[in-house]
Amino acid sequence: MPAILIKNGVAITMDRERNVMENASVLIRDDRIAALGDGDEISANVSLDEVIDARRMAILPGLIDSHGHAGHGLIKTLGVGHVGAWVDACLKVYATGSSADFWRAEARLVSLERLKAGVTTSVSLMGGGSDLIRNDAPDYVEAYAAAVGEAGTRAYLAVGPNRPPYPHHFRRLEDGVEKSVDLDQQLEVVESILTESGPVHDGRVQYCLTAPVFDADRTKDGLDFAEIKAIFDRVLDQRQRHNLLFTQDGHRNGSIAFADELGALGRWSLMSHSVDLTAADIDRARERDATIIHNPSAIMSIYGRCPVPELIDAGVRVVLGSDGAAPDRGYDMFRHMAQSMHYHRRHFRDPKVLPPGKVLEMVTIDAADGLGLANDFGSLEVGKKADIILVDLFKPHLLPLNMPVSRLAHFANAADVDTVVVDGRVLMRGRKVTMVDEIGVLEEAEAQATRMLKDNELLPLTKTPADYWRASRMQ
Repeated sequence: MPAILIKNGVAITMDRERNVMENASVLIRDDRIAALGDGDEISANVSLDEVIDARRMAILPGLIDSHGHAGHGLIKTLGVGHVGAWVDACLKVYATGSSADFWRAEARLVSLERLKAGVTTSVSLMGGGSDLIRNDAPDYVEAYAAAVGEAGTRAYLAVGPNRPPYPHHFRRLEDGVEKSVDLDQQLEVVESILTESGPVHDGRVQYCLTAPVFDADRTKDGLDFAEIKAIFDRVLDQRQRHNLLFTQDGHRNGSIAFADELGALGRWSLMSHSVDLTAADIDRARERDATIIHNPSAIMSIYGRCPVPELIDAGVRVVLGSDGAAPDRGYDMFRHMAQSMHYHRRHFRDPKVLPPGKVLEMVTIDAADGLGLANDFGSLEVGKKADIILVDLFKPHLLPLNMPVSRLAHFANAADVDTVVVDGRVLMRGRKVTMVDEIGVLEEAEAQATRMLKDNELLPLTKTPADYWRASRMQ
């Protein structure tokens, strides 16, 4: 078995005792952590294939981004702050203005961005939330799944039906073929993906399920309870038969309690955004052991507040998501940790809220637990998967070298990640990636973004509006 020794680093283990080990070493055999401790002791009588010197670096488990969106990486900032224009652009591109080449290029781009940010596991919806999942045929989903795993990281790709009314109209950009897809056809495509596509890249890329979020005041959708329940019964039947995670995008103000009435709340549920929750929402999440995904940098966290400290105090598992990579954010989970701390401290006017250790838990061990994978991921412990990152602490903004957890949570950024190991394979070292051609990925992404803007007549959304300068807000 290949053996790699990472030595001389500060190990932030995230184990049960939350041990921080000075001058620690990690021995990797094959895809697992074989030993953790003093380097001279754990590597004695071991034939090493590689030695990585982590002097002046933090060694920690790979970061987990629990919520993002496929496609957004090539539609960044369109509309220059006008959210409605950006959303309309997403819906147009995803449904009628994209090709498999677009989805592949975006998958490769965001996989590279996440890798270079130390994100080793991620969850992404196949499009713009439940308002536009690309589900007219398996092709685009399969192309995305194949491409997103090329860099060597782990990913979950969420598929499922779109929001009523049906049918939904799609167009294949490659050949101009148009298709209207009703609920039955959407679910048939999802079933085909789940049964025939399966996990790819040796199981590192897997599928999960999603469905639209319905407000507690369901009359806004023009559907009665029985009609909504019929949709969910079918999706949740797929979830149970295939034993998959279930994630939703956009919960707020009673919708979690309503999701429980639909049978959509359980240990396997990851409920994103979750702003302005009711007491019933919090109670149901705790009772069902569901996971709440807080996206502190998202626009929805401007419109409302996810009550993270209250949820944690109530015994609810809360994790962090980027909601990336657009319109105004990316996959830098260090940024989202810092944003989360400031967001809630400002709300309570209390700098003791959300300590650095807690937010680091929310992107490591807590997030792994939310995915049902805490026995394999989320901490540095013997027997767990070797998903490990090294963060270079010897930088002006991270010195002095004391208090490493605080340094990471408050001051680190994606560019400080030096080395990434997933499944015991070194995917990046000295910020040089090993599995993909970085320049090739960037050039392909730029070419596809340029084509997307032209094909969909979206170039005007890249122009700077007159009120971009000097005024306190855009009109």
